[in-house]
Amino acid sequence: MHRPEQTPAPTDRRRRHLRATAVTIALGVVMFSGGAVGLSPTGSGAPDTVVPVASSAGPASGVEALRERVKRLPKDLVGWADLGMALVQEARSTADQATYTQAETALRRSLVLQPAENLHAEIGMGALAAARHRFRDALAWARKAVATSPATPASYGVLADAHTQLGQYEEAEEAVQKMADLRPDSSSLARASYTFELRGDTDRATTLMERSLRAAGTPGERAFALTHLSSLALDNGDPTTALRRAQTGLTIAPRDAGLLEARARAHAATDDREQAVADYTAAIAVAPLPQYLLGLGELQQSLGHQDRAEAQYAVLRAQETLRRAAGNPADVDAILFEADHGDPRHAVTTAAAAVRERPFLAVHDAYAWALHRAGRDDEALEQAEQALTLGTRSALFLYHRGAIHQALGNDDAARQDLTKALALDPSFHPLHAPAAHAALRRIDDTP
Repeated sequence: MHRPEQTPAPTDRRRRHLRATAVTIALGVVMFSGGAVGLSPTGSGAPDTVVPVASSAGPASGVEALRERVKRLPKDLVGWADLGMALVQEARSTADQATYTQAETALRRSLVLQPAENLHAEIGMGALAAARHRFRDALAWARKAVATSPATPASYGVLADAHTQLGQYEEAEEAVQKMADLRPDSSSLARASYTFELRGDTDRATTLMERSLRAAGTPGERAFALTHLSSLALDNGDPTTALRRAQTGLTIAPRDAGLLEARARAHAATDDREQAVADYTAAIAVAPLPQYLLGLGELQQSLGHQDRAEAQYAVLRAQETLRRAAGNPADVDAILFEADHGDPRHAVTTAAAAVRERPFLAVHDAYAWALHRAGRDDEALEQAEQALTLGTRSALFLYHRGAIHQALGNDDAARQDLTKALALDPSFHPLHAPAAHAALRRIDDTP
């Protein structure tokens, strides 16, 4: 990816102008929709961890201000679109399916007012579809937005995210390049970072995310970049840097759930598990998202606090019931949770449906793990290979493939994957990292 050059801003104001608020919302809600919209390809973090919505006073007050606006101006198509995008962001923070429905109502109200060439609503509908993990719909809306305004960077951000989650990685890179050519800002640089992270070039990914941090124009953008710099450091086995990045971010945004989770993971990696529990608990109080609940539950389980772990798992099960009722595809965290703490056969069924709709690396990995836990290791290995096809440096992916190799009796391949996983990040998971050490001991003790 070549260094992007600055280009002039679009001149067609009617079709192409997006207020900074709208752009920020749209890019924030769909950026890096891996797992729960996190930057990490394992599905943690996220996501999806996004930039703030319409008002600096917070999502709730921003939504209320926009509601008042459309009451005063019921034919304001941009106002309805902004309200819809703000509601998408609120729903992502609360895991509330009803709020997604309200978001769709607002966005479709805008589209009724102007069915064609309604850029705000088209980007908003793409963001909504991505947040619901309906990435084929997100792709369709992104293409409409690009057709409406080929010179608006935000349209290519939605397009890139949809292509990424559909496993169309070259197309995603082309969209990111176009976005960066139009405007090499914090959002486009962050997406460029992600393309390199997926391909295992974490040094380049870090460099680009640092550039995204320097280009950040709002506290939310800085918090976003620092969250993912922390994640990159942790995924490279550097918890000290990960902790420093997260702490720096929390001085800017003390209640940012993504940063709290990043600091929790860093504390766990440095064996300060009491503080890790506190940070996970604080993150969940802000945004009870599945990856935070699963992270805290598995951390509590690793500490021998099974009753406390089950309390988190109960909330996860309730959220999964609501997801199924809404007809939304399963997230990576839901699949992994079912595979490890529920019914692996049900996890396989869920994962098979998810990978058909979203053939992304992390979904292939979750499907592989579900198949392994259900005893279907030949099929599991095929999916594990798909998860690592780009060369992504993920200790969790490598552990999963290593465990599958071991189950198949491929001890040399298992040893290689397990050793590499622990070299990347010795504390990559509170339950699976110890299991990786134990698996290596078993292999080495085998005559």
